[in-house]
Amino acid sequence: MSIEVITLLLFGAIILFLVLGLPLAFVLGGVGLVGCYFLWGSKGLFIVASQTYGAMGKFTLLAIPLFIFMAMILERAGVADDLYTMMHRWMGPLRGGLAIGTVLICTIFAAMAGISGAATVSMGVIALPAMLKRGYDKTIAMGCISGGGALGILIPPSVPMILYATLTGESIGGLFAGGIFPGLLLAFLFILYIGIRCFFQPFLGPALPREERATWQEKFISLKAVALPVMIIVMVLGSIYAGVCTATEAAALGCLGALISAIVYRKLKWDLVKEACYRTASLTAMIIWILIGAYCFTSVYTGTGAHELMEKILLSIPGGRYAILLTMQLVFFILGCILDPVGIIMICTPVFVPVIKSLGFDPLWFGVLFIMNMEMGYLTPPFGFNLFYMKAIVPPGITMSDIYRSIVPFVILQGVGLIIVVIFPEIALWLPKSMVR
Repeated sequence: MSIEVITLLLFGAIILFLVLGLPLAFVLGGVGLVGCYFLWGSKGLFIVASQTYGAMGKFTLLAIPLFIFMAMILERAGVADDLYTMMHRWMGPLRGGLAIGTVLICTIFAAMAGISGAATVSMGVIALPAMLKRGYDKTIAMGCISGGGALGILIPPSVPMILYATLTGESIGGLFAGGIFPGLLLAFLFILYIGIRCFFQPFLGPALPREERATWQEKFISLKAVALPVMIIVMVLGSIYAGVCTATEAAALGCLGALISAIVYRKLKWDLVKEACYRTASLTAMIIWILIGAYCFTSVYTGTGAHELMEKILLSIPGGRYAILLTMQLVFFILGCILDPVGIIMICTPVFVPVIKSLGFDPLWFGVLFIMNMEMGYLTPPFGFNLFYMKAIVPPGITMSDIYRSIVPFVILQGVGLIIVVIFPEIALWLPKSMVR
């Protein structure tokens, strides 16, 4: 059987079963196992087993449940409430100030947790009712929360970055460093958009009336809210960049910081820890099963030599290497509308990264672009996770179409940020290079 036919059968089967609604982990694993059996017989299954067993022994994967647990604790510890109070006092007098403050809080949350859901849910519960109560347009209010929450997978620590590093062999610390400035760039674009639009259209985000504005004393007192977040960020990212800890060890320090925060806010109770453990186990199991299924599929895919065919197809695209890079980004964007970002990383990384290396692009820079594109996947319908988070917490009168409309400007801004990082790679590469020195 030719490689072309094998490629069509493998990817055709994946698309068919996904359309039928089967879980991604079972689709990848099932197609991989069946394909392996028909290609090489029962003995070929040992290849899949050895690849999967080897992947499960990777030390870096331990960081995933630790970062998720940290996020689950922080979501309920009360940190977000104090941060929002601080931003309310400082940013409230500005047009669109509460929305700008929400993006800033999401940025801080992103630097503490490795997933998108923590900031999205926390701000959806705390900031959305406050903004709607003060006359904010619902599209601006929901859009800033969804867009800001998505920063959680780009600004380190980031669970998708850990998965990408595990598959490619790139440095997790280098990827974390590479995501900082692109993440801040996106946050700046969000804030700039909100500020300019609300300046010219005040009804979208009216400033707080004078009687509701805080005094300077209240503003400065509220600054204590950043003490614990700064402590956690320094514990996690500082220990990695200083070379003291690996990402896994830093994740354990982050869990300690989250528990300390819960103690300070007097929220550390058995029910909180139990719920955090259950949710961590659920999310981790989903990711690991997708990882196992992906390893089953990629073992068969690479074993047939089909990846060489895909490399030839990509390299034959006219227009040079940047045309190939653009094609990959478009593929990521389309897949982000219909697939879990974790699954996209598992499927596409073994195919695209060898091509990127052969074209002379930096795989770390490509990894940052990959994660930026997956960030758009958290907002694009019909599969965007943040859309489902928002639907679960918005008031009854807000429809799914309202949520879809709210994310359009922020997806466009994410695309603009992606283009900027493509044109100026040093935005992602300067800090990792300076760390090596």
